[in-house]
Amino acid sequence: MSSYQRILRHRDFRYLFLGQAASAVGDQVVIVALALFITRQTGSPTDLGLVLAAQALPMVSLMLFGGVWADRLPRHRIMIVADVSRAALHFILAALIFTGAVRIWQLIVIEALFGAARAFFQPAYTGLIPQTVPESMIQEAMALTESAANLAIMIGPALSTALVLGVGAGEAFVFDAATFVISALLLLKVRPRSRGVQGPAAPILHELRAGWREVASRAWVWVTIAVFTGAVLALYSQWYALAPVIARDHYGGTGVFGVLESLAGAGAVLGALLAIRWRPARPLRTGLVLALAWPVMGASLALHAPLAVVAAGALGTGFGFSLLMIWWNTALAQYIPPQALSRVSSYDWVGSLALMPLGFALAGPLASAFGASLVLGIGSAVAFVLLLVALVPRSTRALGGSAEQLARDVGVEAGGVAQVAHVNSLVGIVDERRLLEQRHMPVREEPVGDALSERLPKPARIGESGE
Repeated sequence: MSSYQRILRHRDFRYLFLGQAASAVGDQVVIVALALFITRQTGSPTDLGLVLAAQALPMVSLMLFGGVWADRLPRHRIMIVADVSRAALHFILAALIFTGAVRIWQLIVIEALFGAARAFFQPAYTGLIPQTVPESMIQEAMALTESAANLAIMIGPALSTALVLGVGAGEAFVFDAATFVISALLLLKVRPRSRGVQGPAAPILHELRAGWREVASRAWVWVTIAVFTGAVLALYSQWYALAPVIARDHYGGTGVFGVLESLAGAGAVLGALLAIRWRPARPLRTGLVLALAWPVMGASLALHAPLAVVAAGALGTGFGFSLLMIWWNTALAQYIPPQALSRVSSYDWVGSLALMPLGFALAGPLASAFGASLVLGIGSAVAFVLLLVALVPRSTRALGGSAEQLARDVGVEAGGVAQVAHVNSLVGIVDERRLLEQRHMPVREEPVGDALSERLPKPARIGESGE
């Protein structure tokens, strides 16, 4: 039986996976639909940048609070509410498009509310995945989840291009809304297992500080987040705001942008399929090196390279990013205490996307002043340098460790059941009372997540790693 078949035998993961697979296709349809619809309606990169910024700003602003609530409440319940809200918003947008009454300000308001709902959905989703599978299958779960997301990247833009250019933008948003309804219905069937010891709720600011300490104590986490803060500003936001215009002006039509996104999706699917079996000794280092294809793709489009070259870059970008995201999310699930995972995930999202609204807002004016190609080209060069900076911390390059290192940190009984030898040195949980409870919890009474996730060695703290 294949690894994918084994993991889909887990009922809760199967429902989660199917719902998010449908939703992921809808998300990719909307990303391209917005770009194509606004480009056709006004032809203004500034309008597109404002709409994208309107979605990103509340998402970034509220994500930390979404992480706190996802560590407090049942994560699948939060996701259901977010799905229902987003379905309603895009049904409303579709109705406005059908009546011909849609205005840019209405798009801005709807997408801002959409981004606010996503701020609560995303940290809950990251924390929920490990609750639906055994600890030993977390990477496989991440890989299969990423496979679906990447297949969506391949299918969604092509479907969106066909809908918007062939049928209409309203149908694209109806399709997206329907996928959220499917996701919510399937999430109603999910019954996630307990993972970690949940202590009493503390004030929100206290829980935010505790989550930040988990981030700041690991150089491989905070440096990577900081690097992507800059890379998203320099390249990601410029790509989505300016690439459709460059495609229209230099490659014969905005549809080329959809094709490039689909090729990136195809590469991502290949990467996710490979991740089910490929476990490099240093996964984070390997993923960051592969992700260098991203700025190379952006630069090739900015330089108006032959379309075949840009297409190859898109394929490589999808492949590299797919593997990087799988290994990154697996590392977070393995090395971060389960009860803090959503908060750390929220810091990841907020840090990585903090400057994205600014990037979207600046893309149009900068392109008007200096040209879209020059702005995208400079942003690609900056992103390339930043990805190299992400490789500087020793803990980033060393993350993964050897079997011998794992054996030194974990004691194994004769029966083959691992026990944590030094809990405090492995997970560094901030809450002293919760830590005391964990030390005295009998092994036979521990939830599955504790016994296995805590046995993994934590990368050296900042002061220990020599950065």
